[in-house]
Amino acid sequence: MTKKVSDIINCDSPVKEAIFEIQLYIKAIEENVALYKEKSFEKRIESVDFIEFHVIDQIEGLLRKADQPDELIGLKYHAEKIKAELEKIDINLFQKLQANIRAGGYTRKGFKNLINEYVDFNLDDNQRQEEIGYDNLDIFINGLFPFQDMPEQTKELEPEMVYYQKTPARIVIELAEKSHFMNEDVFFDLGSGLGQVAILINLLAGITVKGVEFEPAFCNYARDCAAALNLSDVTFINTDARKADYSEGTVFFMFTPFRGEILQDVLEILRKESLHRKIKIITYGPCTAQVALQSWLSSADPYNGNIYKLGVFSSL
Repeated sequence: MTKKVSDIINCDSPVKEAIFEIQLYIKAIEENVALYKEKSFEKRIESVDFIEFHVIDQIEGLLRKADQPDELIGLKYHAEKIKAELEKIDINLFQKLQANIRAGGYTRKGFKNLINEYVDFNLDDNQRQEEIGYDNLDIFINGLFPFQDMPEQTKELEPEMVYYQKTPARIVIELAEKSHFMNEDVFFDLGSGLGQVAILINLLAGITVKGVEFEPAFCNYARDCAAALNLSDVTFINTDARKADYSEGTVFFMFTPFRGEILQDVLEILRKESLHRKIKIITYGPCTAQVALQSWLSSADPYNGNIYKLGVFSSL
């Protein structure tokens, strides 16, 4: 599919040439038996994207200037049919996986093994200097969540509060590996948004998890997801992070939910908690710089200015 048909054949017109090329693309995808196997998630995602953003887009462009569009309309219908068939495989896959999560079938190492069955990824990127983007791993994790439509925000944020941005899934997996959780740990996600970090940490580590979220619509969404997956050890608290009860917490995560004075106020609350027990604070993004300045925290890997590397801090 990398060599264009126009390079190897002569057609009567550019439109006919394009149609012939599209037909070959569609045929190659349709006859690729591997794509229809459940485990071929990544190849299937790539093929669906190719159909949508290359094949169908190209057909629609040709339709705008075609004098006799019948053949193109039929070709578009054929492409959409194949795309729907491939998407249906993933719909059925995620329904099955969600049912297994509800039944307690994937926890701790079992959940990590599940991910590895469908997505090829590694975490050997400790020197990265750029922000992690979203990839097939995130698409797979998104599919495990029972609800897909993001709710609209209902509350106005204070100036130092940061708009919600989902934590990349590979960062959450790296977090779980670096934290070395104990069974008795209680994990808090400050600015938990739609609940992805909290739910993933519970599945990866099997520990009690609490999310603190300022936006009611996001908090309700996260609660519904946890309930739909039967995750009784995952709870979400709709409150300002400066007013939350952290008395049970031992590990706290922040993907820069706020900055400035709000961040410092929350850190002071956590400092007082650290007087009663040892705690960890794990950060990602710009907030790491401010957390690294706290005299009551230490890090085995001192902060070097790279905000796109997880910061792992322990109370003294």
